[in-house]
Amino acid sequence: MGQVPLEEISVTYIIKIPMTTNHAFHIPVMGLGFTVDSPLKVAKFGISSVVSIMDDHLLEDMRRLHSRKRNIPYIPIEPNTPDYRAERIKSYLNLLHGIVSRQINEVKSQAFSPGSVLFKYFELLHPQNSLYLKFKKYLSIPESIEKSELERELIEAVRPGDIDVNIMTKVDKINFDKEGNELPRTYSDALSALRGFAQSSLQSSVVFSAGMNPALYSYIEEFDDFFPDSQGRLKKKIILKVSDYRSAMIQGRFLAKKGIWISEFRIESGLNCGGHAFATEGVLIGPILEEFKKEKANLTQMLFSSCQQALETKGKNPLPENFIPKITYQGGIGTSEENEFLMTYYQLDGTGWGSPFLLVPEATSVDKDTLDRLIQAKNSDYYLSHASPLGVPFNNLRISSGEDQRKMRIAKNRPGSPCYKKFLTFSTEFTEKAICTASRQYQDLKIKQFNAGNTSKAALDEVLEKDCLCEGLSAPAILNEGGTPKRNLKAVTICPGPNLAYFKGVFTLSEMVGHIYGRLQLKVQAERPHVFVKELQLYFEYLKKDIQKNLPDPSKKYEAYVEKFKSNLLGGIEYYQNLELQFSEEAGNVKNQFFQQLDQMKEELNGLNFFKNEKVLSM
Repeated sequence: MGQVPLEEISVTYIIKIPMTTNHAFHIPVMGLGFTVDSPLKVAKFGISSVVSIMDDHLLEDMRRLHSRKRNIPYIPIEPNTPDYRAERIKSYLNLLHGIVSRQINEVKSQAFSPGSVLFKYFELLHPQNSLYLKFKKYLSIPESIEKSELERELIEAVRPGDIDVNIMTKVDKINFDKEGNELPRTYSDALSALRGFAQSSLQSSVVFSAGMNPALYSYIEEFDDFFPDSQGRLKKKIILKVSDYRSAMIQGRFLAKKGIWISEFRIESGLNCGGHAFATEGVLIGPILEEFKKEKANLTQMLFSSCQQALETKGKNPLPENFIPKITYQGGIGTSEENEFLMTYYQLDGTGWGSPFLLVPEATSVDKDTLDRLIQAKNSDYYLSHASPLGVPFNNLRISSGEDQRKMRIAKNRPGSPCYKKFLTFSTEFTEKAICTASRQYQDLKIKQFNAGNTSKAALDEVLEKDCLCEGLSAPAILNEGGTPKRNLKAVTICPGPNLAYFKGVFTLSEMVGHIYGRLQLKVQAERPHVFVKELQLYFEYLKKDIQKNLPDPSKKYEAYVEKFKSNLLGGIEYYQNLELQFSEEAGNVKNQFFQQLDQMKEELNGLNFFKNEKVLSM
């Protein structure tokens, strides 16, 4: 595929900067460890980021490291402490909150001069942000009462970025006490994580990802901070990460009937994202965003009415009349022009930039070895793997130290990982008590099953591809802080989105934010396709591999699935072709290139067919 450099495509819209935040983008959660302490790096600049709170072991390690680094008293929370998992999560979040609060006070006390963090706070803002415009005015006028008043207003407007948290709803293992007795449901992984956040001092949001968990969602009702206070404010908010409008409707309605308001729907591409990939049936992000744009008023009215009725029934304070859920998008954005188009045409309240920030040491925790590997990686080193024990496709890097370790273990006839944290123990295929498919125990049993002729080589190979995400995704944060992971498990698994393949180098925070806002252009590989085209390519490759997996004898049901998938992709192409008028005439040949790529993909898709009699795939 050729390049569609949208830096040469103009759009006729003016970006909307949300009034509720000082930035129009956020840094999404990345793995367990890559953003675990990002708030300590970026919140003082008003940038919001998301911390995974699934691994209490990691959070306890990071609390120890950051406390000692800052001479803050640290008392370990041992596994024999009552409700230790929730207590560890709460204590780490309180630490983040306390440190960021002190950082903001320090920022506000600094001199308003070039080189200070206070000055940088305003330099980073979007050029159309009202605070940035006020900042430029402040710089342009001589010393006066007006300038002093402007300085006071600017300093008062400094506020930290949100310290949001992420709970992957499917990671919800039931836990047991030391005697092997099953603990109450509220002590499961996801519910105890929610409890830790709910009891923390943070006033921020929890991002629920990976779909609906009724037990978890019902548990929200136990905490008053998720309901409006007497002024109608929510101390704790809910963000739902969704892949389409239907999912937003189902989950939003479920929570609204309990009086729980959804503050934001965070739409993520099914495949053009990092971490776990939850593919749609070929429904592309453009049509998905279009549906949200058209239905936002109906969605708001439905949720607001249902939520208010539930709050009244419960005797709770009502929501203010002006409550509207935010709609944001994340996944594969690579240029300021793409960012601006998404924000303006789809009337978004913000965007998420994830994987590119892995190359920004000022924002994320990536150990030096892994950072070097990312810079050296070729496009083919980024791939959709079977590495996750959850059985969900997982974006992976072929040359990570985690992959090196996995292959080395296989070569030594010791495949699989020691399983210490046990967050992903869901398989009861061979054992009464669930174990992890990436564990040495499970993989040894699978090999024995294969040797007995009771499973295929393809099934075995897929199992041997499983990796220990619990250790691999947490190690980089500890290594980056100069610590050593327990049991010396230093191998790193990293899960960047495909978009990262086109970024080369290490960047400063100012450079990356400037790139997002169009103040400068980072070097991005010339062959990088437009975000819409890249997702289309990813879905096309996904479908081809899935078809090959189901040959030579696909069922009628599967053939129907393929036809629906193809139909959705073709519908997406038609939708993008109808967007032509949204680009300016000055785009010229570049715009033509974009639509030529769509025509080429359409032709390739039409050639992807089952011959009903021979059951042969034409590709």
